[in-house]
Amino acid sequence: MSDGAYRAALARRSWSKVTPEAPSHEELARLVAAAGRVADHSSLAPWRLIELRGEDRLRLGEALAEAEGEKKPSSKPLRAELLIAVVVSPRESKKVPYWEQEAVASGVAHVLSLLLHEAGWGVLWRTGGLTRSEPVARMHGLSHGEQLLGWLYVGGIPADAKPGRRKEIDPERFLGTLS
Repeated sequence: MSDGAYRAALARRSWSKVTPEAPSHEELARLVAAAGRVADHSSLAPWRLIELRGEDRLRLGEALAEAEGEKKPSSKPLRAELLIAVVVSPRESKKVPYWEQEAVASGVAHVLSLLLHEAGWGVLWRTGGLTRSEPVARMHGLSHGEQLLGWLYVGGIPADAKPGRRKEIDPERFLGTLS
């Protein structure tokens, strides 16, 4: 039995600073194909991802500024060469409620972040109140009912980067039985 997924989960960290390199569309597509294998009740695939590169990041900066009531575009989207917008795209279903479909989209984003990390890329999942703002939704071309869950900022890991420190999790604190 391979312990690759276990090691990837233990090694996961957020990279707030990344270098300008980024995976190609082809490399990203390969990883998305694997990430899309998350548990998905009724196989609804209630998610989609949007690649933002180049000028798209400037457009996002303008949308963020509009949402905040600022005149100067936000520079936050310029912190990585590749941003991946994570969108929950719910499907009509009598069996699968919205929250479960949102969980699938979140699962895809998390698995994709692990796969990107394993491929040698630094990843940070950015969220916040502006993900649900009208200007940001419009800029991403979201359809009625779709919601943005945030962006994966992806880039190279700096050569001088130090391994992140994460607190070890005490499984007994979170793992219980019925009483």
